[in-house]
Amino acid sequence: MHSQFTAEPSSNDTVDRDPTVGDVPEPWSPASGANRAPLMFDVIIAGCGPTGAMLAAELRLHDVRVLVLEKETEPASFVRIVALHIRSLELMAMRGLLDRILQHGRQRPAGGFFAAITKPAPKDLDSAHAYLLGIPQPVINHLLEEHATDLGAQIRHGCAVAGFEQDDEGVTVELANGEQVRSRYLIGCDGGRSTVRKLLGVGFLGEPSRTETLMGEMEVGVPRDEIAARMAENHETHKRFWLRPFGEGVYSVVVPAAGVGDRAEPPNLEDFKQQLRAIAGTDFGVHSPRWLSRFGDATLLAERYRVGRVLLAGDAAHIHPPTGGQGLNLGVQDAFNLGWKLAAQIRGWAPETLLDTYHAERHPVAENVLDNTRAQMELLSTEPGPQAVRRLLTELMDFDEVNRRLIEKITAIDIRYDFGEGPDLLGRRLRDIDVQQGHLYGLLHRGRGLLLDRTERLTAGDWSDRVDCLADPNALLDLPSVLLRPDGHVAWIGDDQHDLDDHLSRWFGKAVS
Repeated sequence: MHSQFTAEPSSNDTVDRDPTVGDVPEPWSPASGANRAPLMFDVIIAGCGPTGAMLAAELRLHDVRVLVLEKETEPASFVRIVALHIRSLELMAMRGLLDRILQHGRQRPAGGFFAAITKPAPKDLDSAHAYLLGIPQPVINHLLEEHATDLGAQIRHGCAVAGFEQDDEGVTVELANGEQVRSRYLIGCDGGRSTVRKLLGVGFLGEPSRTETLMGEMEVGVPRDEIAARMAENHETHKRFWLRPFGEGVYSVVVPAAGVGDRAEPPNLEDFKQQLRAIAGTDFGVHSPRWLSRFGDATLLAERYRVGRVLLAGDAAHIHPPTGGQGLNLGVQDAFNLGWKLAAQIRGWAPETLLDTYHAERHPVAENVLDNTRAQMELLSTEPGPQAVRRLLTELMDFDEVNRRLIEKITAIDIRYDFGEGPDLLGRRLRDIDVQQGHLYGLLHRGRGLLLDRTERLTAGDWSDRVDCLADPNALLDLPSVLLRPDGHVAWIGDDQHDLDDHLSRWFGKAVS
């Protein structure tokens, strides 16, 4: 295998994609193998957002040499609030990060955010962390980057990927300044306009933006009761319009745009005023914006998450409207799935097909997220048909089973990977149950597998360098024993040592004799 890529556009690209994403490039001329730089790193990650930083930290738990390249020199100047959903909060707890993150966020019930249909959170959700956490995006970015750095990841800001060449031994990455660095693998975590994905030539399939929404934070010039009255008047017909107090006289303002514009050009304050007047009959005297942006409803998914030694994760692999607040969570969960598998490949103990399970498991999850955001966007439409469906669904969500199903879908606690036939828990993540040493997730901080043995007869044996073992007959689990992967998903259930050994081999490679 020997392939090379640069950022020159192709004139014959026919991929169905968002026109703002950019063109798929043609191959570039390879550098001479004799001039190839030495392998300095195991993994280079393009992009240090939440996905890239989380992936870097996961790799460092296994002593993988990681370099993260971030094209931006400074963090974003605006403060956008993002939501960490239940599954992401569980992952943070698995790595000992949750207490630190909770200090910077605001908890709210895990309900009422499917297509902005106001319903209470379902009772007794299957999680010890059954809430949503609102947190400023720069803060979560900083905390995850700090976590990766503390574990030994090297992060270079102001470094953009301009091209790369992969061969049977590794990937040579060319930076915008002409410098070359080399690693065994390259991971594109560089967002919806991913340079890595474009250079790789992977199709980004789906629908381009058909509608656009303006979003920003600014001060207003009218009393709060007037804002509330106008919001009440428009609530039933304009679901993509709101003004919400942010604190210190600042409001979060969301309003449909007049059309689909150039995403590279941010809107101005006059754009907001015009659209506010068109929908609410007043511009609310908005002024002094902190930041202004626009987002579309493009829904696109990479055909493949891996080509040789180059992989994609986060928004580089999938983009969709922010309805339901799933984007950041989906990317962080990609990183959690990929990290231990790629580390196993690099450390030399991965089963032959382990790395391929990254695409096999995460691509369908992204497909489901794209589908539910498509559905939510339809339910936000002002057209009579979608509004009729919205009224019907609102009525159906009074049934706990319906409300619960939709919340479990958005918060990703319904995911079940296909590990073959077995009990319902097989392939699912295990909640943070009580064990004799405290909480289950406290035993997963090192990113290793875990055998939780209630029979007190089983052992990880020759896999103990990769899998920890806890014999606890009193663990709050109605099963004899479970084998957990490093991402907390149940890989095996049973009480037979021979059967366990087979599954240890399946997920953790050959035993060390």
